[in-house]
Amino acid sequence: MPTNNRKKQGADTAVQGTNDSSVVSKVSAATQGYFQDLFLQHFVSKVARRAPLINRGYYVRWKAVDHCVKKFLQVTEQCSRRQVLSLGAGFDSLYFRLHAEGELDRVAVFEVDFPDVTRRKAALIQSSDTLRAMLDPQVQFPTGAVCVSSHQYHLLGVDVRDELAAQEVLSLAGLDWTVPTVILSEVVLTYMETKWSDSVISWTSKLLPHSLFVMYEQIHPNDPFGQVMQEHFLKLNSKIHALLKYPDTAAQMRRFLDRGWDKSVCLDMNNFYLKLIPEAERCRVEVLEPFDEFEEWHQKCSHYFILTASRGPLAAAALLAHPHASLDFPLSWSSTLLKVRTTPVNVEGLGMTSSVVDRDQVLLVGGCSRVGRGKQTRVLRRGPEGWMCVSVEPSEILGVRLYHTSTPLPGGGALIYGGRLSPLNSVKGDPIRVTVAPKVSSTVSDCGKQNEALELVTEEMACAGAAPAPRWRHSATVVRHRGEHFVFVFGGKNESAPCLADSSFLCLEQKRWTQIPLEGAAPEARHSHSASAYQGGALIFGGLGMCGESLGDLALLRPTERGFCWETLPLNPPPVPRYSHRSHVIGRHLCVVGGVWLHSHQVPGVVLINLETYTSVEFPLDTTSVPRPLMLHSFCSELMDQTELLLIGGGGNCFSFGTHFNPQLLCVDLLPALGP
Repeated sequence: MPTNNRKKQGADTAVQGTNDSSVVSKVSAATQGYFQDLFLQHFVSKVARRAPLINRGYYVRWKAVDHCVKKFLQVTEQCSRRQVLSLGAGFDSLYFRLHAEGELDRVAVFEVDFPDVTRRKAALIQSSDTLRAMLDPQVQFPTGAVCVSSHQYHLLGVDVRDELAAQEVLSLAGLDWTVPTVILSEVVLTYMETKWSDSVISWTSKLLPHSLFVMYEQIHPNDPFGQVMQEHFLKLNSKIHALLKYPDTAAQMRRFLDRGWDKSVCLDMNNFYLKLIPEAERCRVEVLEPFDEFEEWHQKCSHYFILTASRGPLAAAALLAHPHASLDFPLSWSSTLLKVRTTPVNVEGLGMTSSVVDRDQVLLVGGCSRVGRGKQTRVLRRGPEGWMCVSVEPSEILGVRLYHTSTPLPGGGALIYGGRLSPLNSVKGDPIRVTVAPKVSSTVSDCGKQNEALELVTEEMACAGAAPAPRWRHSATVVRHRGEHFVFVFGGKNESAPCLADSSFLCLEQKRWTQIPLEGAAPEARHSHSASAYQGGALIFGGLGMCGESLGDLALLRPTERGFCWETLPLNPPPVPRYSHRSHVIGRHLCVVGGVWLHSHQVPGVVLINLETYTSVEFPLDTTSVPRPLMLHSFCSELMDQTELLLIGGGGNCFSFGTHFNPQLLCVDLLPALGP
């Protein structure tokens, strides 16, 4: 048992505070219709609405635990007695919800937490007519370790790190160690020092020979999201301990098997959500609130898991099912590391776009940063002493927009198209042509050096023809047909369509949206993919599909005499599916950088796809010289001089752990991957 010192007591108090935050978030999700729970509201003083990302996160947490509990109750339906033992239960309403659903036939619920937490919960139950009515008339509210005692519900204040004390109090409350029992640990053991959490896993296995252990916790501490997650809990004085020793699902399963459990199944939350929750239920949830934080959602889900471990043959039938097709993808890294180096240029932004407007200038438009969304436009300029960032006066025509496209045009400048103000408000109107011109006056760069000032020249193109529906997270690429240039717009999403699959062509010479014959099977609907101009046509790679799974296919839009033809290029080995990445054609290669994948191990670096042999190689990035975690999604990249890749902006809202921005302009030397 840990010693009672001031430092430990402070950490325990901080951990107890996570209960208050958690129950408010669960109430928010329930209020918005993610799940039905009429009893959580009795444990909060005020209902507060959380962001849609937080609501989704708490929904999948609630759904995973509920799924496991219901499976256990179903499997043990013929038993004369069943038990639920909830460790670190906090203000959870499981007993009251199961009672209302009629699921407590021959079931007793035992909840355990710190004495301070259970005394507060007992007082709230005692003061609520609704909650008291769901307990039998003989319910007691003692003043000792047993805070609430009724026929089917027992609330106990005891530290589960102390095996003997926990065993004594549970026995006193009437827990039967021989009865089939489901043990719940919902982000509880992780706050203990690892030796104590391992001890809890061991003594529950030893004392409960017919049981199912259900645990929901964090994994993957060492990637950028994991680093931000750890920093967050350290700031709260609630360090997550077992994460480093048991960093992934395989290690967590071994942890239980090594401590007396017979079998174990562990899934990250992407696998649970996409493989075990029925499609109809996912569709219901995904339209409850406006949502456009896919990268953050999938990263959050890849950093949490749901685990079941069983003792005895009966409980084994309640283990989580192995998905028929896991999202885990075979991944083989090249031994060649691509070094990322920093520059002294500060430039941050999420959802902005970039385009090379001449050899030494990169135009940055829109997005949001630490100061919020704005009509910001900047230019990266390369001079004799390196890169610098120059702010230019924003254009009212461009306005505020995120996840639009900025397409380099023949003859210079860029075409800005689409985007959104919010997930409920796409940008309407014609495309805007933007060029960068020098001003007579001078200004000072971010580095304190004198440089020539720049100004934007914008022209709203009044386009004839039938324009496509407004959209964001699409692609827009210049292609050629019969001597004319067209901007080819593909995919994306908008307020009414979660994914689009249509193709549109804007003739630049005629300023007209027009129809061009398309042959072959078009790629499936997607957004957040990449498109690169190639031999008069375009290469479409990856993206997020209609079912919420990332894609790894490569499609070629090939010019023909009549128009264009779609071809799917067979890749072997296939790259790991991803989205929110960027791509560039370099000679005979397609270079894909960054993005988000649902694969739970490591994060995307650079994949080179040989366009002659259709082979692909994944290259990891060496970020040792980058002082902060590097998140390569919602970012921009530009290819300079065929071997140098600029990484611009990016980052994301890391669930409830804070928003991370990549603060500096970064460079990657691609020569080691491309070879001589």
